[in-house]
Amino acid sequence: MEWKNFDLLESYKKLENISPVEIKELMAGENGAKRVREYQLPMGAGQLYSYAAEPVDDTILDVLQGLADEAELIEKYEQVYNGAVVNTGENRRVLHQLTRGQLGEDVIADGVNKREFYVSQQKKAAEFAEKVHAGEIVNEAGEKFTTAVQIGIGGSDLGPRALYMSLENWAKVNNTLKMEAKFISNVDPDDGSAVLASIDLSRAIFVLVSKSGTTLETLTNESFVKEALIKAGLNPAKHMVAVTSETSPLAGNPDYLDSFYMDDYIGGRYSSTSSVGGVILSLTFGPEIFARILNGAAEEDILAKNKDIRQNPAMLDAMIGVYERNFLGYSNTAVLPYSQAMIRFPAHLQQLDMESNGKSVNRFGEPVSYQTGPIIFGEPGTNGQHSFYQLLHQGTDIVPLQFVGFKKNQMDNDIVIQDSTSQQKLNANVAAQIMAFACGKEDENRNKYFAGGRPSSIIVGEQLIPEALGAILAHFENKVMFQGFVWNVNSFDQEGVQLGKLLAKKVLAKETDGALTAYSELLGIF
Repeated sequence: MEWKNFDLLESYKKLENISPVEIKELMAGENGAKRVREYQLPMGAGQLYSYAAEPVDDTILDVLQGLADEAELIEKYEQVYNGAVVNTGENRRVLHQLTRGQLGEDVIADGVNKREFYVSQQKKAAEFAEKVHAGEIVNEAGEKFTTAVQIGIGGSDLGPRALYMSLENWAKVNNTLKMEAKFISNVDPDDGSAVLASIDLSRAIFVLVSKSGTTLETLTNESFVKEALIKAGLNPAKHMVAVTSETSPLAGNPDYLDSFYMDDYIGGRYSSTSSVGGVILSLTFGPEIFARILNGAAEEDILAKNKDIRQNPAMLDAMIGVYERNFLGYSNTAVLPYSQAMIRFPAHLQQLDMESNGKSVNRFGEPVSYQTGPIIFGEPGTNGQHSFYQLLHQGTDIVPLQFVGFKKNQMDNDIVIQDSTSQQKLNANVAAQIMAFACGKEDENRNKYFAGGRPSSIIVGEQLIPEALGAILAHFENKVMFQGFVWNVNSFDQEGVQLGKLLAKKVLAKETDGALTAYSELLGIF
């Protein structure tokens, strides 16, 4: 197994010298229709990954296959799920795939079978949730809890919040919404105040998520919530559970109803399928729905084992992204779900991608001489069309686009207006945008001219159900992992978030000088 910088690979030189293709030509006329039908492959949960509007042909795909082989992407993935220490920055294993299935060998770490450990925590969360739903765990007045509030930040908030919001309306229609969820993440007191003002405190259960038990923002918000509970005459210990590591000060603490565990082998942005997401989603949707999310993710993880990029959607997506980033010079990627339920999914992918591959040194701490992770942004369609699509269509930068769309809406509630339903109108916009970006429009009036040649892919599913959501989640996790392997960066640490934290602590301790003191004065800290 070799970990080599991207520009030292033979495939890098081949990609430098390969002739680019014109999307506009590939997608025009009947040839375009044929291409759409051929340039797609199955994903988990019966979905499809379509890459017809990407700037690749069979020649380029063959070179990208050679890149995947030369960079030993599948062998490195095997190392991940078999428990090798691939997080070199923190000297840790990377085991989030084990939360949803056994892909290879037993992973024994610290004397524990880690798959069995994760399953035991899922079972513990399920049993706790079922007792809450059955009224066996209640508030001081003997009343059932009706709201679950997650207190966490970063990976302890973004992924679980995105998953909850993606299924909230589906769960209402399918009578599986057991409790409403709320989330407090920002240390801004307005965030916590707004949530607390919107719920019945006496019937709320709070899920405090901090692996170390020392996260400043999370512990500050915990104190904020505890004070509100005490003022309301409530005992915080009867309203709070902890999701943490077994060695943290929160573990087994009598100040909490119960504790659920994760470990150092699952990074925050990869933790949605661990107890970090499992507790809140089991409380709100029920353990069966959380299990269905895991099943969808497991399906996608299995597909990611295939060495053939034409049969491995995550690896193909990753290789196309590398080609666009490093050889076509595209520095941004827009994530555009045509589902309002996925409104927070782009925010989760921002952290997943930019915290993982936003690195300028390789796995050994040496500077790299090529571009790594792109800037990720996005918004659901059709709202985004009336916001930033102007730049995407006619701006000076070409931005690759990742669409997500579903044939059916979640709530089975629609109406025919002007001979078509709202869902048909939504999906007509997806199809139209893909073609508008790819083929553009000729016009003598340059203000109305669209150059086209703007690449995109789309994930298409029947309906946004738990399995589909899990598969989409795992698709992007695996895409980011494969790209990190190609760029030879460590996708599993996040030193970039630490410096600001350290300086903030200095400010609060009044151990500042120079401009830091001046900014502290400007902001009214002292």
